[in-house]
Amino acid sequence: MTATEREGLAKCTSSAELVAEIAREFPGFRLVNKRDSPFSLAIDRALRLVTFGAQRAYLTHYHTVIGKTLYTPDTWATTGELDRVVVLRHERIHLRQRRRYGLPLMAFLYLVPFFPLGLAYGRARLEWEAYEETLRATAELCGLERARSPVLRAGIVKRFTGGDYGWMWPFRRQVERWYDRVLAELARGQTS
Repeated sequence: MTATEREGLAKCTSSAELVAEIAREFPGFRLVNKRDSPFSLAIDRALRLVTFGAQRAYLTHYHTVIGKTLYTPDTWATTGELDRVVVLRHERIHLRQRRRYGLPLMAFLYLVPFFPLGLAYGRARLEWEAYEETLRATAELCGLERARSPVLRAGIVKRFTGGDYGWMWPFRRQVERWYDRVLAELARGQTS
């Protein structure tokens, strides 16, 4: 762990405290392991089918909020504290979006416009907002350099342009410009 990460850990709310905070904001909020959820197992099978096998990590690497439940992957138990906090902050954005739009409209926006696969503008817009929080939390807790990491950048860009999210926004340059804009805003915020 770097000195910046140690400082971030010292100043952040623990993941357990953040879960409690989210539960106060969203009564009934809970975490459920995807392997313990028949619903998540069915989603995994459906995603493998509709993405022609491109989404094979739903149970093992992806966190999913549906309703007031955060379905966690196999990796949650071994995820580091700072990374858990970053994930929880990302997922809290989705909970706030659901509150703002209501569950039916949120589901529609996430699954339909323009197309469920290949050009999912609604899903991309919702994820852009949540991934901005991912980058903000990463910069605050782990330092701006970690938010600038080529590995993090490649992973997030791939989520938008690759099969994991159903090729939701296949315009790599646009996603990269969005990423650069968010980093520039974060850098300006750290210098002001």
